[in-house]
Amino acid sequence: MTRRYPTAFSRLSLFTFTALLLILLWDLAGLDLPMARLAGGSSGFALSDDAALVLWLHEVPRLLSWGCVAVLFAAVRWPFAILRGLSRRERLQLALTVIASVIAVSLLKTSSRTSCPWDLAEFGGTARYVSHWAWGVHDGGPGRCFPAGHASAAFAYLGGWFVWRRSMPRAAWVWLATAALLGLVLGLAQQWRGAHYMSHTLWTAWVCWAAGWAVDGAFHRQRPAADLRATPKLNES
Repeated sequence: MTRRYPTAFSRLSLFTFTALLLILLWDLAGLDLPMARLAGGSSGFALSDDAALVLWLHEVPRLLSWGCVAVLFAAVRWPFAILRGLSRRERLQLALTVIASVIAVSLLKTSSRTSCPWDLAEFGGTARYVSHWAWGVHDGGPGRCFPAGHASAAFAYLGGWFVWRRSMPRAAWVWLATAALLGLVLGLAQQWRGAHYMSHTLWTAWVCWAAGWAVDGAFHRQRPAADLRATPKLNES
């Protein structure tokens, strides 16, 4: 009997939905508020206006991220360094992946009524805690805090893994690890400032990954099934 091996798509699906399940479990466990309390109290968050934190882990990364977006779009026409190893179509996919991720997070934020931790009465604000799953329920604060927009300055690049994996699998993993680590650092910085809950950061990472997968599917939807089966393991998937 022929032994069947999981396809690249199956492994990707398993990873993506396992990550989704873990984030849902974080939400169900109600870990956001206990973690927020590690950084803030009734008088607010001590680091909310810390000048160094705001400059180096908020303003500078945001500007650098947009600068990198501009470079990626320019590189579609004028590739340089390692980007020469990608085809023009792949370079376009890489640039569009970042933009699609940022747009996806931004759209969710504009429709969210969830306020930030520093807006809660418990931390010196006026809002009450309401889960971001409570659609349409206003918490008495300004809202528009879910998911974490700032962390997307790095997480938006997660989808680049889908681009690099076919021609440069090792570079793909370095790219993925770098984007994930930087996104986590930016998310934790905002957490300690009281600007976001941990779940906001986790959801941003997942949304950006899903956006990258969707863009990849759009660019390769007509790939032959045999080609997909030939894609290497999780370096490939």
